[in-house]
Amino acid sequence: MSETFSLQFQGVEARLQQADAAAFLGSLPSESVDLIVTSPPYFLGKEYDKSRAAADFAAELGRVIPLARAALKEGGSLCWQVGNHVQNGELLPLDFAVGWAMADSGMKLRNRIIWTFSHGAHASTRFSGRHETILWYTKGQSAFFDLDSVRVPQKYPGKRHYKGPNKGDWSGNPLGKNPGDVWSIGEVWDIPNVKAGHVEKTSHPCQFPTALVRRLVTALCPRGGTVVDPYLGSGSAAVSALLEGRNFVGSDITSRYLEIAAKRLETLVEGNLKVRPDMPVRQPNDCEAVAKTPPHFKARLECVDA
Repeated sequence: MSETFSLQFQGVEARLQQADAAAFLGSLPSESVDLIVTSPPYFLGKEYDKSRAAADFAAELGRVIPLARAALKEGGSLCWQVGNHVQNGELLPLDFAVGWAMADSGMKLRNRIIWTFSHGAHASTRFSGRHETILWYTKGQSAFFDLDSVRVPQKYPGKRHYKGPNKGDWSGNPLGKNPGDVWSIGEVWDIPNVKAGHVEKTSHPCQFPTALVRRLVTALCPRGGTVVDPYLGSGSAAVSALLEGRNFVGSDITSRYLEIAAKRLETLVEGNLKVRPDMPVRQPNDCEAVAKTPPHFKARLECVDA
């Protein structure tokens, strides 16, 4: 594809361009963006990483945070989705680094959202990592937040007030409950990470699930507003914005990733894009072979019990 790409979908527009994140953010008009939602490189040695040093991750934040803040409208939101930097067996939660970098930005931290998932790399010298974090910052005290648009089903919809002036009345919200700040396996609605077999999987090595981004887009950006991702990757933020009736502008420094994102958007416009809805993870039933305990597991457990 060329260095720029754009298309329209149901009254909104997506624009992609090949550019360094800082250069891209610096080119945006001041106070023109409603929501920035992104996941910067973790500097773990992926093909797009510049190094394997956590200090370089912090330096990257220092480059882009002032530019991101300048592009945001007053009341706009910035969501950084990050995991852990692991090197030589030592772990650094990258949300620590984001917090340090944001300390003097004037941005306000509203939530530290924990996103948990059941599948990922299996560790042998520590507990396997099964969560990442989303840090939601706002520019200014008053920020757009549409809670009703992202409520999830009540666990106990028939619950009533047991005391006070509303005793005996229904206590739940008919639209559902606040999803809280832990988006996890075991809740009514789950958001699995994108691994082999996921309907959204592309060749990008580290991909956002659209269900995760759509929840942020819907709650934190008004319809018709503008969503930005300066580390576009496979384009999940772009897909999510258009599906939710928001405009999108994004960049990536790697042309191959821009091609992946552009193809996903074209497939969306054609009506053929596969997207996993925000729904419970399928659980195997007892009759399936994968759910049955194999004989050597049973033998091993018997030895342990003995």
